[in-house]
Formats: sequence, C-alpha cells, structure tokens
Amino acid sequence: MTTGVIPGGQSPEPRPTDPQLPEQRREPGGHGPLHVDNRTRSAVITARAAASFEPVGRSVATARSFVRDTLQGWGFGDIVDDAVVLTSELVTNAVVHAGTAADVLCLRSDAGVRIEVADRYPEREIPLQGAAINMGSPDREGGRGLQLCAALAGRWGVEYTPTHKNVWFLLDLPERPVGTRAAGPALPAAMLPLADGRVRVAVVQIDRGGSITSWNEDSETLFGYAAEQVTGKPLTDLAAWPHTPGTGTGIAEALQLSRWEGSYGIRGAHGRVIPVYASHLRVRDTAGEPSTVCLLVQDHERAVLQTPSRVPASTDAGTASDGQSADPFEVFIGSPAPDDLDGLLQRTVERARDMLDADAAFLLLATDDETELEVRASTGLPSARQRFARVPVEAGPGRYGSARMPAVHDDLAAVPGAVPLLHGTGMRSVVTVPLKVEGRLTGSLGVAAEAPGRYSNEEALRLQFAADRIALAVESARLGELERLRRGSLSFLVEASDLLAGTLDRDQTLALMAQMTVPTLATWCAVYTIADQASEPYLSYVLHEDEDLIDGIKSLLSKVPPPDPVPTPGARVWTTPAEAAHQAALRTSMRSLGLGDSHHRVGTSVGPTLATASAIGGETVVLPLVARNRVIGMLTLGKPTDEHFRQEILELAEDLSRRAALALDNARLYSERTAISQSLQRSLLPPGLPEVAGVEVDVIYRAAGEGNEVGGDFYDLFPIRDGAYGFAIGDVCGTGPEAAAVTGLARHALRLLAREGFGGPAVLQRLNSAILDEGARSRFLTLLYGELWPQEDGSAVLKVVCAGHPLPLRLRQDGTVEPAAEPQPLLGVMEDLELYEQTVTLDPGDVLLCVTDGVTERREGTRMLGDDGLADVLTTCTGLTAGAVAARIMRAVERFASDAPSDDMAILAMRVPEIMTD
Repeated sequence: MTTGVIPGGQSPEPRPTDPQLPEQRREPGGHGPLHVDNRTRSAVITARAAASFEPVGRSVATARSFVRDTLQGWGFGDIVDDAVVLTSELVTNAVVHAGTAADVLCLRSDAGVRIEVADRYPEREIPLQGAAINMGSPDREGGRGLQLCAALAGRWGVEYTPTHKNVWFLLDLPERPVGTRAAGPALPAAMLPLADGRVRVAVVQIDRGGSITSWNEDSETLFGYAAEQVTGKPLTDLAAWPHTPGTGTGIAEALQLSRWEGSYGIRGAHGRVIPVYASHLRVRDTAGEPSTVCLLVQDHERAVLQTPSRVPASTDAGTASDGQSADPFEVFIGSPAPDDLDGLLQRTVERARDMLDADAAFLLLATDDETELEVRASTGLPSARQRFARVPVEAGPGRYGSARMPAVHDDLAAVPGAVPLLHGTGMRSVVTVPLKVEGRLTGSLGVAAEAPGRYSNEEALRLQFAADRIALAVESARLGELERLRRGSLSFLVEASDLLAGTLDRDQTLALMAQMTVPTLATWCAVYTIADQASEPYLSYVLHEDEDLIDGIKSLLSKVPPPDPVPTPGARVWTTPAEAAHQAALRTSMRSLGLGDSHHRVGTSVGPTLATASAIGGETVVLPLVARNRVIGMLTLGKPTDEHFRQEILELAEDLSRRAALALDNARLYSERTAISQSLQRSLLPPGLPEVAGVEVDVIYRAAGEGNEVGGDFYDLFPIRDGAYGFAIGDVCGTGPEAAAVTGLARHALRLLAREGFGGPAVLQRLNSAILDEGARSRFLTLLYGELWPQEDGSAVLKVVCAGHPLPLRLRQDGTVEPAAEPQPLLGVMEDLELYEQTVTLDPGDVLLCVTDGVTERREGTRMLGDDGLADVLTTCTGLTAGAVAARIMRAVERFASDAPSDDMAILAMRVPEIMTD
C-alpha cells in the first residue's frame, strides 16, 4: 500500500475524463436514471490523502483502516462510519470481484468529504449518457456498493475512462448550530441582572458519601475556607438551611439526584450565612465511582446558573403573549431544543417535574414492537439504577395497567406494584400519560410526589397537553439516534466479520468474540461452548473490562449451573449470576463481621468478592450461538450492579452472535479435520527408530506446507530378522494428501515384503506393481532401499538398490566423499523393471548419508545446492556423530536460501562408530 497526505489549500489536479462523459450522480435513495451533474468539486480542497491497495483480500480491511484514520485525523468522526462502510463495499468490488488494484482518494473541503475508489478494469462498457442503471436486488451477494452510496451519501457518481472506473461519493458534514438551549433578547444595560465586579463561581465536588473532595479558589474567596480546611468534611456541615424552601428535599438528598437546581445557604468562615444559588450534576469517573459536581454563585447572581423559566402553564400553549403563533414545543422545552436525544429527554422530565411541582419525573420510550417501555430519562430517582430498565406496556387489566392511557394514582401504598419503576423510591402519588405519534404509542411520561393525593385529573390533562406537544420532537430525535446507531452498528459488524473471518483457530475465535463485545456492548462477557448434543455447556472464555475481576467472575460462573442451550433467537435475561453474586457478597460481608458459619467457606483467594459481586450484579443476557441448526454455545453479556442493556445494543449483539457462531463452528470443524489429518499423517511415519547395535542412526524430516506432518518424502528403518535391518528413503511425486497416500502404501509394503524374505530387487519390483495397480491415483516414486548387517569386527555391510533416487554418499575417515550406489530406473512408470543390488561396506568412522531431492534441489534464485554442494558440506562432517551430521546438513540447507523450503525433505544418516582402543 502506498499513501500520501497533502495538506493545504491547493486543489488537486482533476482526473482526466472524456468530455463526452460528464460527471454523473444519483440523488440519494433514488432508483431512476443517472442525471448529469454540472456542479464541480469544491473550489477549496483543504487536505488530500491517497492510497493504493493490492488485489488481495486483506486490502479491504487495510482500506477501511486508512479511511477511518484519515477522517478521524481530520476531526470528522460524525461521518466515519458511513465512509468506512461505503469504502469497504467499493474496495471489495475492486480487489475481490474485479481482481484489480484499488486507488482510494480522500478529499477534504469546506462542504464535506469526497472519497473516490478507482479500479483498473478496462473491459467494462462505458454506459451511454442518461441510460438507466439496474441497481439489482439488495439480497444479491454483489452489487450493493452503489445501493449503499444511494442510501448513505449526499451525492455520488461513476466516472469511466478506457482504463479506469472511478466511483465517488460525497458525505456532507452535519450541521453544527450553536448549541444554546435557551436564549433571550438583547436588553439595555440598565435591565441586565446586577452582579459584583467579578462573578465568582465556586466549584465543589462531593463524593459518594457526601464529603468534599474538591474546593476551588473561588470557593475559598466566597466562603473564606481554605481547601485543606474543608476537604473530607460533609457538605451538610456547611449548609445553613437543612431544606430547600418550598420542598421536602434536604441537601443530602439533593446531592443524590442526577440533576438539581435551587437555593440554600453556606455558613462562611466568619460565621455568617451566605445565600447561594446552586446547580448540581451527578457524574461518575472512569472507575464507575459516583460523585456530585456543585456550581455555586451568590444568590443575587443566580442568573449566571439559573435555567430560564418556562412559560406559565396558564398561558395558552398555542399562542404567544403578543398574539402571534408560537411553537408549542418551544413553549414547553425552551428554544432551541437540545441537539441530542438524551439532552432532550432530560430537559423534558425536568420541565415536567417543575410544571406539576413534583419530586420526581421519568420518561420511557417504547420498543419497536410496542410491547415494552425502556427508561431513558429521570430526575429525582436513582437514574443509574433505572436507566434502560424495561417494563411491559400492558402491566395488568384495565386502563390503569396500560401505558396507552393516562393514569393517576393517589397512593401507591394502596396498590403495590402498580408502577414498578417507583418501587422502593418513597414516591406515593403519580400521574402518567402516553406519548403518541399518529396514534402509535412511542413512550410514556410520568411525574411523582412523595406525598399521597397530590394529583388529580386536572394535572393529568395538563401533563397530557404537554406530552402531545413534545411527542413528535421526541420521536424525531429518537429516529435520528437510531439512524446513527444503526450506521455505527453496520460499521462495527463489517469490522467484526472481517476479524472473525481472518482466523480458523478456535481459541482465537473465542477471544475475538469476547474482545469485540467488551467494552463496546457489555461490561463483561462469558462464552460457553457445547462439544456435541450430549455434552453440557462448558465455560470456555471470560473477559471483563477490568482484568483484575476476570478470575473472580470465572470462579463465580463455574459454581453456578450454565444457562440452558435454548435455540430460540434473541437475548433472554439470565438472573442466576446476579443472584449468586448477591449471595456471595452477603456471605462475604457476614463472614467479615463474624456472623457467618466458620465452617462455611466462601471460596478461594480468587473467589467471589464484593468487587466481583458488584461487577456481575447487573442485568445479564444470554444469546444462543446457533450454527447449522444446532446450538454450539452461548454468548453471555453482563452489566455491573443496577445497569441494564438498551434494546439497540441487544439487537446488535444478536447480529454479532450469528456471525460469531458461524466463525466458531468453522473453527471447530477446521480443528477437527486438522486433528484427523494429523492423526492419519502420524500413522504414516515410523513409530520410532530401533536401536541398531554397532551403528548410529539419525533422521531429520520436514514436510512442506502448513499443517502437514507427512508429505511425499518418507523414510523407514525396521528389523527384518535377527541381526538384519531394512532401511528406506523415498520421494513420491508431488506433495500433500495424494502423495502421502502413496507414502503409506510404499512404507507398509516394504516392511511386509522384506519380512517375507524377498531381497532388495524383488521387494522393489513388487512395490512397483502395487503402485501401478493404483491406476489414476498412482504416483511415480524414487526410492533408495537397503539392508544393513552390523559385523562383529565393528564394520557394517549394506546391500542397496537406488531406484531413481539421489545417490547415497559415503564419507570416509579421511574426509573423502563418494557415491555409494549407481542409479537405476524409478518406480511407478514401467511394468517390467530390471533392478540389482550393490554391496557397500562401512568401516569404523564411515558415514552413509541418504537424502531426498528436497535437499539437493534447494534453490536461491538461479543457484541450486545440488549434489556437489551437498558433498562439500558432508566433507566438513568428519568425526561427527550421525545426529550431528544430519543437523549440519539441515542447517546448511536452510541457510542456502532465505525463503521457506517449498519441498519435503528427509535426511537419513548412518555412522559406524570408531573402535575405541586402550
């Protein structure tokens, strides 16, 4: 891949185009004929990045990374997902389907980003101007690139030349208006709020226990305390008023709310009470620890922090005070609206709470099938515990059990469970109203108070009036968020599929499954696998975003029964881990207090702890891993205590689980077949070399090809009868399974025939007939076969037949090397062979070296080791043992060329030891 980045304001040279072929484009989402686009590119190109990718499969992933890195480097994170998806499709078309290199060009301008993907496929016809193009079916495997361009890009087109086809698309930058949530008219200076010469904003941070952890310089100036004087003390020690006037909420309770705004007093170092106006925001750090950030100003400067007041409820929501029509949504929410869904929903519940003078408010959004409601925003409630929790739309019989109708509850204590969301919150009275768009339920808005009997039908009508006016805006923002999520999900799945397809190793596939889900989709993940239908699910992999908790989670899950392998698609809630975590935490706490049974052990040092229980105590869901109509495992996703999954994340996880299941099953099948192949291959090798009295024997064997243990080369050494041994080294034409099959035939036939008493020529003649009987499956074979007789005088006598094989070499003690046999015809070619054997005597200190042609034909460019090069290496082996000789030969062969060997190699070395004398 070659890349280049050219910053600056110079416009790049345009691509050469035929003047008869104007730039073409299709309007997004259209399926009509191409239109002539007379608009030119942006006059100002502020940056340019280009890269070329070879026509190989891995180039698609590399191109995605190039585009992602380029756009993120330019600060265009909003359009990265769309750009990655489109680039992936277009580069796939070029390098996979067209089989050519792909050139990717990214252009940045003030208007947006233009990305061009060009391939080099000149045989394609240049379409006539204005001719209709058939986009094809979206269900087809290919041809989706242009459909995606039409769906996602603001503009796109295709440019043809005699040598290139260039597809381009333009992604517009999202509008980024000034993010004001409220604005007021310009006023004369005399009408502006009064403030001191310098407005001081005290920033105070409060930890989970209500103690001060941060105290800035303005806090010191306003209240007179140095930071070291107040750090670690509860804020309630400084608060002069225990309750906010007009409410029943104290300062301690206000600090626990997600948002709070109001007045109270702080007792300064001089002893006087300083009235302040405060804005609280509940946050959590990267470790999940909650705290509250408090912004405080003097009460008469409250305009610095105070949220602008809404239009009074008595005002007609459809008419402004001057008689002109006003937007009802702006009347309720304020102008302009938040630019994100979460901000809009939070603003909505805050205004609903204020409108009915409530203690709490909540807003739920309906799922796509309108069967459940998902908590998306709340105020006055423990939002961290409730966020994304789901409740049924139809909770019971009658209108009060359905979220489709307004409902007023005077006292929840009289009807426990009527509003499950408020269970345990202390709220007594509540009013809920539906949010509907064109008659379809889209959500539910509710407000609640701590006192009973606070609300009547009149308040329900007021709340319904407001809900009707915000429903459309909420639904529009929700659809916008869903669109962004789905585009991001598509990019995520493209990357995930590429990673899963890149390995056939089972353990690596399991690790990838977990790493793709944590922390993107879940806080922790566990993968169960099922070997076969009769086996129980086995916990194969556990991952948590905090590595210190992995062992504890694994220990906890190993002590509970695994989830049932139900093939039903979709995520289902699994409560067992949370219950087990709760029980483990309870036992641990009781034991630490000395209240537990001393004989009852919670676990080992890495067993469940309080931290583990907190990490695993939230919502847990199980997704089946189904491949080829069989459940092969389960993907378990979990959240920490009191957290829930949102519906869109579960849908994405379900899609991922389908891809992961196929990848895992492919890895399983590959592992099984590899194990079978290796087992069969090992059966073709000798079980071991026998000990030959008076002769050293060593063998080195290397099979070519990844995963092969046996190829076309083979060796053998076996006893024939007392005092006699047979040895062989051969080479079957070709490599791989076909050659290995002939290898097995040759090795077993040699042993059988030799033990039947046949001599060397007879053994090879009968083996030749057996190979020819294989017909089309036969392979010709070169073979060196011999019989070895160790002698009492320390020498060894050998009778050898060399049938088309590289000649054996004899190394004498004086360093001379000579062939030890003469060449004869190879096997598997002619039916009638006239073979003869030759006798060789090895004196003490002599070495007989037998190799296959993978050794002598080792190449580096035009050079080849050859018989002479092998002989030169062997001359340096005088005095070495048989094992050292074989090792030196192999080392010389490997060093002769830098590339990995492409042929099988076998080396058989036999040496007669020197006679030791006193």
